[in-house]
Amino acid sequence: KNILFVGTKKQAQECVKEAAEKCGMFYINERWLGGTLTNFNTIRTRVERLNELERMEEDGTFDVLPKKEVVLLRKEMEKLNKNLGGIKEMTEIPDVMFIVDPKKEHIAILEAKKLNIPVVGLIDTNCNPNDVDYVIPGNDDAIRAVKLMTDVMANAVIEGRQGESFDTTEMAQEDSEEKSMEEVAQESAE
Repeated sequence: KNILFVGTKKQAQECVKEAAEKCGMFYINERWLGGTLTNFNTIRTRVERLNELERMEEDGTFDVLPKKEVVLLRKEMEKLNKNLGGIKEMTEIPDVMFIVDPKKEHIAILEAKKLNIPVVGLIDTNCNPNDVDYVIPGNDDAIRAVKLMTDVMANAVIEGRQGESFDTTEMAQEDSEEKSMEEVAQESAE
């Protein structure tokens, strides 16, 4: 099964990318393009264009083109890579979506609902839990909390693929740096 990790808010971008890459899944961490799921065929054409530009750069086509054209093509490639880089290898609609902050990602949730894709969401107190199918209550604003939850999800995906049973919470805690209560209190006071 394919899982799409979605987290476009600043605090979640890096965590979402790392977790998705760790478990070999797809992610969107810059901007949700409207129609990413509901108009998937058009999005695929943009991904194909990105792949075409990367091939042109690799095979030396950029070397024979005029400098101005190369600059424009590189700019187009960077923009496509920024928005679609995480779903470049995705050939079909995902089976499940994991979302950090459903309040910010409401368009992604609407698209998933239209296509009957189950949504797992990290829900803070400012979000409506009815928007997602599987609720994970937690702080979606703190980078460390988001990292912990995305790591747990990534480890669960890895565990599901391998069919092994190991404690994902222990593994996620080992991955994230540990601080004592005194250190956390001291940081809060500063």
